[in-house]
Amino acid sequence: MTPGPSSAEDVADWVRSLDLPGLVDMHVHFLPDSVMRKVWAYFDRAEEHYGIPWPVYYRTDEQQRLATLRSFGVRRFAPLVYPHKPDMAEWLNTWVAEFAQREPDAVPTATMYPESTASKYVDSALRSGARCFKVHVQVGDFDPRDALLDDAWGALADAGVPVVVHCGHGPLRGSYTGLEVFAGVLERHPRLVAVLAHAGMPEYEQALRLVLRYPRVYLDTTMVGVEFTERLTPLPGDWARRLVAVSDRIVFGTDFPNIPYPYDEQLRAIAQWAAADEALGERFLRSVLHDTPRALLGA
Repeated sequence: MTPGPSSAEDVADWVRSLDLPGLVDMHVHFLPDSVMRKVWAYFDRAEEHYGIPWPVYYRTDEQQRLATLRSFGVRRFAPLVYPHKPDMAEWLNTWVAEFAQREPDAVPTATMYPESTASKYVDSALRSGARCFKVHVQVGDFDPRDALLDDAWGALADAGVPVVVHCGHGPLRGSYTGLEVFAGVLERHPRLVAVLAHAGMPEYEQALRLVLRYPRVYLDTTMVGVEFTERLTPLPGDWARRLVAVSDRIVFGTDFPNIPYPYDEQLRAIAQWAAADEALGERFLRSVLHDTPRALLGA
């Protein structure tokens, strides 16, 4: 079986070799320029925050970033936005809706924050066609079980719209991070289509248990298994075997453009899992890289 692309330049050809029309990346970040600059400034000080450097590999202007994604054969992607304070989410939702209108390969997305207006603007985003939400518990520093979000979680569960949730402790423990915290949301809304960002990193075991317990919970591959992350939060040694039981609920995500390594490294990591267990193989690759995220996004 193919070991994955040998370089970034080889990605599109490798994807075609799998008989796929392209990649569907469910965890990409496009933000207003002013917000993106602040995100990059934070990563510039990564050694202060994380103890290691985090050079943003694809630190280019918006159009160049779009061209780069397309050069990899990414046919659809979810441009995820997230607030870090009140009165920001609705503005981001307006911005990303306009972004998706002008970039047809971008799936309309939205976000939310615990505030009195949350249920109203979540309903508005759903009515306007948002097909994926992002909730960043760590950056937002809020409890996802907050009563101000209960109606919003319920609306998302009823709509069947997936929510990419960064709720694990990685790369830094937050006041409300931890899979046991988000499990409280799932107990209240068991029909929620939740995609655990970074496979719940570093709580991989707990994340797998939630996938097995809740039939609408998924894991995304964002930064999972790459050399950079393996130095910090290595995967369980039997990871590939553990994926067999949940192989149809793993979705491709990368964190582009804010990754500290080239895009092809994530694809090689996934290809290694596929090759490590004969029950996975190329069928697993096609599911993860295209079929499952495409179905979730309605793309």
